[in-house]
Amino acid sequence: MTDARVPHATYRLQLHRGFTLDDAARIAAYLARLGVSDCYTSPIFRATAGSTHGYDVCDHNEIGPELGGAEAYGRFSAALSGQGLAHLVDFVPNHMGISTASNPWWRDVLENGPCSVSARFFDIDWEPAETQLRNKVLLPVLGDQYGLALERGELRLVFEDGQLEVEYADQRLPVNPRQAPLVYRVGFDELQARLGADDPDVLELLSILSSLHFLPPYTISTPEAIEERQREKEVARRRLAALVARSPAIRAHIDTAIAAVNGTPGDARSFDRLHELLEAQPYRLASWRTAADEINYRRFFDINSLAGVRVEDPVVFEAIHALLGTLIAGGFVSGVRVDHPDGLFDPAGYFADLRALAARRGAAEAIYVLAEKILAIDEDLPGDWAVDGTTGYDFLNDVTGLFVDRRNGRRLQGIYQRFTGRDDSWRLVSQRSKRLIMDTAMASELGVLADALERLSQSTRRWRDFTRHSLRDALVAFVACFPVYRTYITMRGWSARDAEVIDEALTCARRSNPAVESTVFDFLRSVLLPEGAECARSGAGHRGPASDRARRGAGVPAAEEDARLRFAMKLQQYTAPVQAKGIEDTAFYRYNLLLALNEVGGDPARVGRAPRQFHDAVRRRAARWPRAMTATSTHDTKLGEDTRARIAAISERPGDWQRALARWSRIARKAKATAYGEGAPDRNDEYRFYQVLAGVWPTEPAGAPVPAAAQEGLVERLQQYMDKATREAKLHTSWINPNVPYDEATRRFVHEMLAGDAAPAFLADFVPFARELSRAGAGNSLSQLLLKAAAPGVPDFYQGTELWDLTLVDPDNRRPVDFGARIRLAGELEPLVRDARDGVATAAARVAALLDEWPAGRIKLFTTLAVLGLRREQPSLFVAGEYLPLEARLPKGAEAVAFARRLGDAAAIAIAPTLVRGLAGGAFATGDMWQDAAVYLPESAGDAPWLNVLTGERVAAAAGEHARPAVRLRDALRTLPMALLVPAPQDGGA
Repeated sequence: MTDARVPHATYRLQLHRGFTLDDAARIAAYLARLGVSDCYTSPIFRATAGSTHGYDVCDHNEIGPELGGAEAYGRFSAALSGQGLAHLVDFVPNHMGISTASNPWWRDVLENGPCSVSARFFDIDWEPAETQLRNKVLLPVLGDQYGLALERGELRLVFEDGQLEVEYADQRLPVNPRQAPLVYRVGFDELQARLGADDPDVLELLSILSSLHFLPPYTISTPEAIEERQREKEVARRRLAALVARSPAIRAHIDTAIAAVNGTPGDARSFDRLHELLEAQPYRLASWRTAADEINYRRFFDINSLAGVRVEDPVVFEAIHALLGTLIAGGFVSGVRVDHPDGLFDPAGYFADLRALAARRGAAEAIYVLAEKILAIDEDLPGDWAVDGTTGYDFLNDVTGLFVDRRNGRRLQGIYQRFTGRDDSWRLVSQRSKRLIMDTAMASELGVLADALERLSQSTRRWRDFTRHSLRDALVAFVACFPVYRTYITMRGWSARDAEVIDEALTCARRSNPAVESTVFDFLRSVLLPEGAECARSGAGHRGPASDRARRGAGVPAAEEDARLRFAMKLQQYTAPVQAKGIEDTAFYRYNLLLALNEVGGDPARVGRAPRQFHDAVRRRAARWPRAMTATSTHDTKLGEDTRARIAAISERPGDWQRALARWSRIARKAKATAYGEGAPDRNDEYRFYQVLAGVWPTEPAGAPVPAAAQEGLVERLQQYMDKATREAKLHTSWINPNVPYDEATRRFVHEMLAGDAAPAFLADFVPFARELSRAGAGNSLSQLLLKAAAPGVPDFYQGTELWDLTLVDPDNRRPVDFGARIRLAGELEPLVRDARDGVATAAARVAALLDEWPAGRIKLFTTLAVLGLRREQPSLFVAGEYLPLEARLPKGAEAVAFARRLGDAAAIAIAPTLVRGLAGGAFATGDMWQDAAVYLPESAGDAPWLNVLTGERVAAAAGEHARPAVRLRDALRTLPMALLVPAPQDGGA
């Protein structure tokens, strides 16, 4: 294979039945015109019916029928190829949707338990501490207690295609075929008496019942039993289907038996036989509320309908990658984005296997592989992962921090505390949120870990006196303090970084929990990092027998060491979802200091980044992961990129913000209601509301009248957002236990403030603030776009973000995109892009007109076309070119990021102002307001002139301080509030 083809830019599309593969094919020409090289799609494989995202894959080996199926994929692939585009596909190896209607593997497990061919596919604990779940799967699918649902007749047997099923609502669950005779024998004596003992159909039915009775029990999981059960049950099913088809008497008998077993509502005893049958299944039906405490299969986070897959098993790996391997080998897929690798048992091993799959299938070139890995601040991607980098959340947080004024961090904290009355630190909020998740949504998984840890403690006399309760408390304290998503201990050992993270968490746990016996943390460390074991880990990883493992603790028997290793690796699969649910889906909705900081992988306690910190992060990434994505919006971000850029601008004028809050909160008093003796929404939720409203307020032309009421669509969006935010916070209400009075009061508050009695007074004060902030946010957004496109890495554009992206968290950010309008606007702007690139004299005035009309968003699309056009012309410069931070002399209070990209004789300079709200006032930071500000160039640049490819203007280089070559910002930023410079043509013309 040749080296991987590296995209020079990607465009993310969300596929679903409302936007199919054929729809995507129709915009291939537009994507090529935009300047991207790869169409990056959400999962294309068969998902649960009606899925809007595709992450609930039910069959990895079928193109989703709702997306158009294999034929539509062929048309899509041809359309991309015709435009010179490649396909980067999102792949989900960690979990599957478990709808029995579309996932045959899960249905097999429910029918046959441990004796199913597919039992090895799913991460199921067949020997949990709860004895009633031994060799069973807990199915928490009922809307009420099991007994109540049963006796109301909500659970009904049905017969179809030679087999019994349990029908509940819109679900069909298979019945253990070995227990089906319990039903078929009801009323059998009457059937035999009516038709005669020698009747051929009666004899055939008896023979079928006998074969079912002698099937291997579902609790036996030997290969021989699995093979026999699979074969014989299918033979019996086909025989019974044929018998029923030819014998109305047998069909009538089965229908009568089913009716008798199904029971009669109001007669509790009539359900005894159905209960007996259900108790004999490889699954245990239960209320959905039992999942948190007793579920015994690994889920994706706390979603019961997504079951974890054991992709570390080579048989499972091959099974779920069969179609993907074919697409890679055929050249249809050139890149794979791996979803949630932190959920995998051995991520490094998985990526090695994925690379090997492509090679084994005969792919012409190595595939481009991205890990959807959420890195904590200053955390690096594990060095033994065979990937090209992350999907870009690390870059997103680095670049967002540039637009948050770190100098005002303490003042913002004071404003927030005084308005809300909350003074908890981010650290305490995050720890409490993670503890809440462990006590509720993910208590079951914690119980499994506590049981395993107790077994380990009982195996040695030194630690045997620890109780399960004390061990559980220690795990809670440890995970609550965990500073990253997970560590990566494997059979190959662990890294020094893994050891540092574990020790940091243990130190925090000891300090935060003085009432917990300290030695329990010593025991936990001995399990995770045994003394005398080898620490170093290198290479891309492999799976080998225990004798090959480098992780041996002094004096630890091999069997116990293996048990400790398995515990450590399972614990790692737990810390990641707790971090995600506790931080991203709880703490981020409780701690509302500045919502621009509350982004995936972000740290709200770290208010702002200095340009130097940004440069350091970019250089580290360029040195180790030069092919990583640089993203500013994704389908999972908490705010759209332009919403975030606006909210960040609040940090530059905290005084204005504080005074505005005081005025708005006085107006809001009449819009609040009382729920359980408290004002609703509370001051913390109210604080969030003002930020998000400012972030998504529609862009409007200068001089537009202030409305007396907001648009109905905006009111509904904010109501839906606040409903989600308050429930995710889990302080007053939640998804599991909705607080109806609080929810209704919050929705009413939003309506009153935007379209009710309070709206005229509120909007008269709010809209001027929002309009000024939106202009500042637009300037931030243009700089952010330039930084993403010009910095090392592969810039990713989320669908629709080439115009202003004033969206909120999903599902708001997955609304339909008007591609028709974008195609039309791109066609109109292309001549101007060419003229600017060619240095045509009239280009600058036309670009200035776009900036004057910035609310329309055309200036952002123009900038996207221009910078991606340059990347397309010089891909090597931006993919492999050197990154050189440039020093700038700036007006007091202003900040900017400037850098050069250089490869041989090719060069480009990006200049992106970041903190300029004070400098620009209510305008964009352009022209003479930069006074004598300058950016110093590399010594090798000399005094040759430069061309701003965004405006067509020539920018002179002159001797600056200490005779260093420099460009003046009043020249570089004469027309636009950012610049992208390339060496000007030597002839001075176009």
